[in-house]
This record gives sequence, structure tokens and C-alpha cells, in this order.
Amino acid sequence: MGMFTMPSLGADMEAGTLVEWLVNPGDTVKRGDVVAVVETQKGAIEIETFEAGTVHQLQAELGQKLPVGAPLAVIVGEDEAAPEAMSASTPDEPSAEPAGAPPSPAPTVEPMVVEAPPRPAAAPTPVAQPPQGHVASPAARRRAAELGVDLATVTGTGLGGAIQMADVEGAAGAAQAKTGAATVSAPEAVKPSPLVEMRKAIAAAMARSKREIPHFYVSQTIDLQPATEWLDTTNADRAPANRILMGALFVRACALAAAKVSTVNGHFTDDEFHRSDAVHAGVAIALRGGGLVAPALIDAHKKGLDAIMADMRDLVTRARAGRLRGSEMTMGTITISALGDAGAEAMSGVIFPPQVALVGIGAPQRRPWVIGDAVEPRQTVAVTVSVDHRVCDGRQAAKFLVEFEAHMQSPEAL
Repeated sequence: MGMFTMPSLGADMEAGTLVEWLVNPGDTVKRGDVVAVVETQKGAIEIETFEAGTVHQLQAELGQKLPVGAPLAVIVGEDEAAPEAMSASTPDEPSAEPAGAPPSPAPTVEPMVVEAPPRPAAAPTPVAQPPQGHVASPAARRRAAELGVDLATVTGTGLGGAIQMADVEGAAGAAQAKTGAATVSAPEAVKPSPLVEMRKAIAAAMARSKREIPHFYVSQTIDLQPATEWLDTTNADRAPANRILMGALFVRACALAAAKVSTVNGHFTDDEFHRSDAVHAGVAIALRGGGLVAPALIDAHKKGLDAIMADMRDLVTRARAGRLRGSEMTMGTITISALGDAGAEAMSGVIFPPQVALVGIGAPQRRPWVIGDAVEPRQTVAVTVSVDHRVCDGRQAAKFLVEFEAHMQSPEAL
């Protein structure tokens, strides 16, 4: 029997709010299935189970804010017998207070125990669907259906204009104030905006990184002309939706270089470096309205350019809609942050703990370049790798950049 608990979805995450269950008691799940949606400082994240079996009990209610490690559900393995009904108390706790003892304080979280098969329930409240062009969190859609609020009339304050539950309740309160209705009370206090919460999360993670990780930086400017010309030729006959962007080449070259120079690829935890054989390349994504996330592109070293490009488009779409998965937020082994076509020509980034390296790529620049005995105008780009000196030294970081450059010089082989 496995206990499915609130996972840690970031280096400084302490708690998350359960906003949606995607399974019911009696459902069969396998490793990697998405079973719930949790709202954190960085938005709504789909969480997966790493247990296979049958969902026996759901032990948390929607809307509960739960600390990392709190029980969410019980999953019974294929060859295991279903346990008796489980209560909120642990086996070591007495079921009743001793005579004359003062009452114990109420638990912070009162688990919801549901056993399979469930009793017939009343029809659920229909969930309002956001109109075309609007993004709303699951909790906001459910609350809008309960209050009869048209999501087309609600202005979202979340990341990228996403509609949050507080936006729905505020719109309902404003409408009732106009009509004199009083069925919904206004919030007692103004909640911080999701962007403010995200900035707090970023501040905590980056402060921890610079405080605990001894960074050093190695930079190199590389000739980008072969990759630029290859992309122009490759994309000439492709529809816009199927074209490969330079960012996909950067991710692929980084993944192959990290697989070769493994001291930049992995996690530093418990005062020890844990080298990773797989390369899960984190891709820094700027969110509309501000904020940043870096979900991982899983097994980037095994994927071709078309697959990487498709995965990057998918990550960007889901990141801006607040629908990333927990594994994507925690499994990254090295991160790539590129400034795009317009920006500063170089960047030295801050490592995302518990990773040990981050590759910062500046905006491409047209510069004079020596080819043999001649000087030609070429597209170039500055690449800077930020490295944890507890794990890696300058020689290995330089070797990583040499590998990266070699792959960018032969884009047809990527």
C-alpha cells in the first residue's frame, strides 16, 4: 500500500493548495499518471503518482492548503489487500482522550476519507468553461459555475491574465453590490496577486542559490552562421507551425554536451553530487505579465530536433496556461536560458537548485569573424555556463563549451 503525499514542486516550496482531483476511489492508476492539480506560488501544476495500483481513499479536500509530505490519497498495489477504513489519526495515537486530560488541539488538516465503491452522489455542479481566449484555473471555473458568473465578464489577475478564484468572487461581489444582493460576501482581505507570490518564490530560490552555491562562470563566443544557414534551408519549405527555431538547436546541443561532460548534469543534495545519466533539460520560459518558470524537457539527449521543437511549444503553451506537471518542475538536471533574437549579447545566470549548472545564451549578434586568412561578417552568439564549483572546475566547464560549440557547427547532425 502506498501513501500518495503532497510533493515538493520547487526548491523552496512549503505547501500547496489542492484545486482538482482527476481520479476517484476505485480508479486504476499507473506510474506517471496525472491524478491531481495543485496550486503553488508558480501557478497550477499537475501532479503525477509514482505508485501503481487502485485508488483506495482520497484523504484531502479541494481547497485545502497542505504542507509538503501531507497525505493526499492511499493507493493499493495490485497484489495487496484493501486496508480497513482509515481514520485521520495515526496507529500510535489513542482513539480517545484519557479521562481528565485536556482536549487535544484540532488537527490542522482534516482528511477526507472516501472508500471504494463510492455511494451514489448528487449530480456535480457543472463547471463553467472559459470563453475563447480566456484561461481560468480549475478552481475558478468551478466557483464561477456555483455563483453563475460569466467568465467572459471577468478580468483575470493571474499570470498571463489567467482568471483566478478570487477574480470570480470579486466579480460576483461587484455584481451583487450593484443589485443590492448579499448572497456573497466580499473577501475580508486583499490577497497578494499570483505575480507577487511568484516573485517571492523566485526571490527565495535565487537567494538560496547565491548563498549556498559557489558559482563560477565560463564564457565563449561561437560562430552561429552554420546553424543559421542550415535553419534557413530546412525551414524554407515548411509551414510556420512546423519550423524549427534556433532555441531547439541550443537545447539539443546542450543536452548532447551535458551527456558527454556529466559533471554539469545532475543534482547536488545532502552534501553530495548525484550524477544523472539522463539529460532533462530545463527551459527557462518568461511568462506574460512577468515571472519565470523552467520546466524540464525530459530525455532531451534522446530526442531529435523536431521532437524537441514540439515539446518546447507544448511546454510554453502549458506554462502560460498554468498546467505544468510536477515531474517537469522537479526533474531538470541542467537549465538553458536564452534571451532570444532581441536582447543583451551575453548573460550569466543563477543556477536553479538543486541543479549544478545553467547555460545562459545571449541574443545573436552580427560580428566580424576570422575564417582562414579572411575576415567575414558572421552571426555569432555568446554562451556562458554558470557552474557549481563544489562539483565542477574550470577545465570541465570549458570542455562542456567546446562540445556545445562542436554540435552547433554541425547542425545537420543534431
